Amino acid sequence: MEIGQWNTFEVLKRVDFGAYLEGEELGEILLPIRELLFDCQAGDHVEAFLYNDSEDRLIATTRKPLARVGDLVLLRVVDVNPVGAFLDWGLPKDLLVPRGEQQEPMQRGRTYLVYVALDRSGRRIFASSKLNRFFPSRQVDCQEGDQVDLVIAGKSDIGYKAVVNMTSLGLLYEDEVFGELETGRRMQGYVKCLRPDGKIDLSLHKPGYDKVLEAKENIMSILNKSGGTLAVTDKSPPDHIRELFGISKKTYKQAVGALYRARRIRLEADCIFLNREDEQ
Repeated sequence: MEIGQWNTFEVLKRVDFGAYLEGEELGEILLPIRELLFDCQAGDHVEAFLYNDSEDRLIATTRKPLARVGDLVLLRVVDVNPVGAFLDWGLPKDLLVPRGEQQEPMQRGRTYLVYVALDRSGRRIFASSKLNRFFPSRQVDCQEGDQVDLVIAGKSDIGYKAVVNMTSLGLLYEDEVFGELETGRRMQGYVKCLRPDGKIDLSLHKPGYDKVLEAKENIMSILNKSGGTLAVTDKSPPDHIRELFGISKKTYKQAVGALYRARRIRLEADCIFLNREDEQ
């Protein structure tokens, strides 16, 4: 039986206030009567989530929590006291973030990205916003150029921190990110560089010429949606190109050059046009 996870329990006995479940090495676990989804009897099996109640006793629930142990999730603070901050995770007892587990002092009503874990005893669930504890800045089992799953972990002085494949922290540099990235956003990215110090540099675009191929299709799509004409050229300001296509001016020029050589677009002094056979 795993605390902080869904388990299949055997019903040991029914009582007036619920049912006692077989918790194996954890002993008998109460499933309160308000949680019973059917009139179960001894010998039946139920699916339930195992967590700690307000008196720190292990208890089962059939309610679906917003997170499980091992999850990285955005949760809202509903109360703060000297012990710590309490998060709404969809269960009767709120989830505690001890004061020592807060990256910055948490405020009621705000939402934070936290990791849900078990304490050293292995019997109490808590949350932490100190992600460095659980996702060290070290190399993951991947190579430069590999596609990886990212969770945006917050802003830094030079870009955005991101959890890579739920194992490590990496960095997206600000000059390669076009637009704001919200904390908690899940997206795909690429390993740009595995640094000698073990840290990971990331990119939202495919490395090398792959990103030019991706940019070509993006430009064609936006041209189609705009009716086949865009008032942008290689003389346009870099910020305008970033806003329109989400790429650097260098990548834009490479992609447009490839499209022109393939005769998919026409270039004028102040516009680019789709060739008719590419209009949709």
